Formats: sequence, C-alpha cells, structure tokens
Amino acid sequence: MRPDLDQWLPDPAVRVVHCRESSASADQLWAAAQAVRVSEIGVLGRLIRWRIPGTPGRLTLEELFRRPPFMVLDGEEDHALVSGLVGRIWTIRRDYPRLSDPEEFRRWRKPGTARVVFANWLSEESDGRTRLTSEVRVDSSGLQGRIGLAAVRPLTTRFQSRIGSDGIAAAVRRAERR
Repeated sequence: MRPDLDQWLPDPAVRVVHCRESSASADQLWAAAQAVRVSEIGVLGRLIRWRIPGTPGRLTLEELFRRPPFMVLDGEEDHALVSGLVGRIWTIRRDYPRLSDPEEFRRWRKPGTARVVFANWLSEESDGRTRLTSEVRVDSSGLQGRIGLAAVRPLTTRFQSRIGSDGIAAAVRRAERR
C-alpha cells in the first residue's frame, strides 16, 4: 500500500520515484529489500557513506533508515517504511540535526535547511507480481535553503538513477534468488 507522503511534504521542490516489478512474493521482496547492505549497492552505497560519514558498509538499508540522522515517520504498516531527515544536505560536513519525533519533522522550517522524505513500499499487482517503489521528496526553507538545494540539484540529477539501478535492483535480485 502506498504511504501518504503528502502529509510530510505535499509540495516538494524535488521528487524522484523509481520502481521495479518482481515475481517474488510480497514478503520475500520486502525481506530482501530490508536486508540489502549499504556495501552491496555500488555507487549509491559509496554516495551514502560520503554524505553520512561513519555509516558502516555492513549496515542494512532498514537499519540505515531507522537510525540517526534519519527519523522514522511511518514504519508501522506492512511493507512500507517512510523516514525523514533535516539539515543542510548540501554541505560536506555532517549537518543533520536530530529530531525528537515525527511531528518535529512536519513542523521543521528552519531557514537555510531542507527536509527530505525517503519512502519505500511494496504493492501487489493484479497479475500477481509485486512492485517495489522508492520515492524521495526534498523541500527547503528560506533563500539559503533554496540556494543550497539548487547547488545539489546536479548531483541529484546525476545520481538519482542509482536508486533504481543499484538499490531497488539489488533487492529484486536478492528476492528472486530465493
């Protein structure tokens, strides 16, 4: 079931969606997606480790999105996980404030920063196949935030396809090997 991302970022400045279908069952595909390790996703894994220093390669994607600097916004539904982070995502230094709860994410509007939603979920197609979808939404606050977001837009454009080709593809391959 598709999570309601509009409750977190209804009008994002950047929105990237990727999905892949699989012949694996929903439970198999979700388990595989959660078990993929940062070290298994090539360029995307290296990009994550560069942007979030100290991230171990052995960390699974589920663990990554459930620990700081991320905040789980909605993770109680079967086959869906929505996480968010806030901060100056365009700086080299780690500048991601810790949030106390999802409501703080919703209210976050500190000038010169961004809010980012990372959502992953499964849906079951009418033909019996499953679909793994990943959506990222980004919005910024204030002039400095818009300038910062504009600065990382080329990076986002260049590497956004890695979400589909590295991350989601690794999960589908893992699920279909079972």
